[in-house]
Amino acid sequence: MALFIGIDSGTQSTKAVVLDLALRQVIAEARAPHSLIAGLPAGHMEQHPAEWVQALEHTISEVVKKIGPARAAEIRGLGVSGQQHGFVPLDKDGAVIRPAKLWCDTSTIAECALITKKLGGDKAALRHTGSLILPGFTAPKILWLKRHEPAHYRRLRHVLLPHDYLNFHLTGRYFMEYGDASGTALMDVRKRKWSKAVIDAIDPRLAEWLPALSESHESPGVVRPELAARLGLPEGVVVSAGGGDNMMGAIGTGNVTPGVISASFGTSGTIYAHAESPVVDPAGEIAAFCSSTGGWLPLLCTMNVTTVTEQVRALFGQNHEQLAAAVASVPAGSDGLIMLPYLAGERTPNVPAGSGVVLGLNGKTFNSAHLARAAMEGVTMGMNYGLRRLAVLGVKAKEIRVTGGGAKSPVWRQLMADIFGVPVVAMKEDEGAALGGALQAAWCVALREGKKARLTDFTRDVVAVDEKTRCKPDKKAHARYRRLQDVQDQLSLALRDVFTAQRELAS
Repeated sequence: MALFIGIDSGTQSTKAVVLDLALRQVIAEARAPHSLIAGLPAGHMEQHPAEWVQALEHTISEVVKKIGPARAAEIRGLGVSGQQHGFVPLDKDGAVIRPAKLWCDTSTIAECALITKKLGGDKAALRHTGSLILPGFTAPKILWLKRHEPAHYRRLRHVLLPHDYLNFHLTGRYFMEYGDASGTALMDVRKRKWSKAVIDAIDPRLAEWLPALSESHESPGVVRPELAARLGLPEGVVVSAGGGDNMMGAIGTGNVTPGVISASFGTSGTIYAHAESPVVDPAGEIAAFCSSTGGWLPLLCTMNVTTVTEQVRALFGQNHEQLAAAVASVPAGSDGLIMLPYLAGERTPNVPAGSGVVLGLNGKTFNSAHLARAAMEGVTMGMNYGLRRLAVLGVKAKEIRVTGGGAKSPVWRQLMADIFGVPVVAMKEDEGAALGGALQAAWCVALREGKKARLTDFTRDVVAVDEKTRCKPDKKAHARYRRLQDVQDQLSLALRDVFTAQRELAS
């Protein structure tokens, strides 16, 4: 008998699940919140890594208590999923120098331009890394520290991503695998090695401060004995490589072979697919990530999803049922009301200086129901912008597996199907990233034991869709959304320069 723990350390909270491999199901769950640092200037999004550690230890302790000491003795492995792109700066002793700048931090626009210029332009950046140098990625955050906080930068000796930092806390080892590393803009995703050109554009010494790159089936080690005893874990629990939340979410939704497309509707939004070879977008709009399975993970990311719908819900004092009823009361297309939901800037399309825009207010649409539906449609069409780009690159959807808070809403799932134009279905186990961590840990342990195991041996038996949630697109609604999508895309393109000027006035 064997149990495996999966951890998902996200922007808002940390989740832990315990997977019983024999029963093929999750038998315990726990959650702990953490928060953004308040009061920072516009575009700055930061967290204290100590909060992640506290939440990690709390959730592990909670699930161990729930299953009891007898079953806790069966825990063999643990896998960590973490929010991508965050920059955790450590000194020579492994101490955190300053708060982590997160994936949603857009304060590094100037640094992106400087790195890109040193590389020789956007085409050169794509050639060296497979991606553009964008504010969300880790590379410009490092240069930001060098330019804006030189005293902190002088102490820098180790660079880790959020999930790597949690692995470091668990094992005491500096370790980074290909999947999450591919989201730093420091790595050549085609060759799976650090890009000397990008490193030199920031600081040649950075090459010594990055961990060696490792395969996704490898392990940084076992949980430190003193920590295992404190958390109620047996000795020798293996920590798998882990990965970014999207990479782990792919595993947790069975997206480990070509033909499956997953979408996460959480704080941010992502749509991704498995590929056996790199999928590099010449326009740089689709991220050419590596997966945490040994393959690649072409991915689109939007920065504004449930944050937008939650703000609209709070604005009108609605609970989730009232919000859903309001959305359902308005026809597809919101009678022409369009919302660009760029409350935190945007990554796909690349509008880091963007802000929210509402077009089409009139006597009929200026009410809470129309605004609620326009918000939900706006964030979903933002994701559809990237889905259409994936199709151009040859990655076409026949079905989309959805996770995250938005996936729990029947009204929203139908809206997704109508906008995407393909069936949408939720998963039986919604905590896809945490489940992915547990499945990767099971795979890692099997390989360490000398078994000829494939990751699909585990995902095939455990991952399942919930057929009761399946929604098929309405042809008339989809036709309307295709026209509305064109208008939203045109509006976004037309306002790029206006957004930049507006941000300057607001600063």
